[in-house]
Amino acid sequence: MSIQQQREAAVAATLDQIRKIERDQGVSRDSLQAITAVLQQLANRGDLFSFAQFPPPEQASGKTSTRYYLNREGADTDKDDIALYLNSIIPGKTTIPHNHDTWAVIVAVSGQELNRLYRRDDDGSDPGQAKITLTRELTVQPGTSISFLPDDLHSIHVQGDQPTLHFHLYGRPLDTLSGRIGIDPESGRVLNYNQNFFNRAEQPA
Repeated sequence: MSIQQQREAAVAATLDQIRKIERDQGVSRDSLQAITAVLQQLANRGDLFSFAQFPPPEQASGKTSTRYYLNREGADTDKDDIALYLNSIIPGKTTIPHNHDTWAVIVAVSGQELNRLYRRDDDGSDPGQAKITLTRELTVQPGTSISFLPDDLHSIHVQGDQPTLHFHLYGRPLDTLSGRIGIDPESGRVLNYNQNFFNRAEQPA
């Protein structure tokens, strides 16, 4: 069996386990912890997921990340299916605080990604304005993962001099998440995240 066939089989088996957890337990902090543990087992397969197989963008390209869609075929046939991406990111990548409009899990294969977590303090009555507070920071790296419910807010920041290779798992494919918002941390202005910041280009796995 080729490396690609082994990788496809491992991804399929992992996602089957995760679908079962979601189906049996629903979506909660506890079920996301169980999902994270399953995805962590896949992240331990460094033989199947490496920078040689999933390279980050070249510095000269002007891009800071490449997103590989690992179960594209299934997501193409079912827009409500979970979607697993492998993000290969170089230092300099940063985002504004945003939600996901679905549950999400980030697990590291290699490298560090600083996550800043925020609390929304306003009542949401003004759709164009929000008030948020930074509550904590966590560095996602091998052995340290993070998960989010649909309305949780975070921003990511890749610093230092090493690229990252991280799984990003979502309850639905990214390009279907029309309810995502981004919040300017200085002004509090609320933006449509997918419309303003989402790059829809994905690379084949």
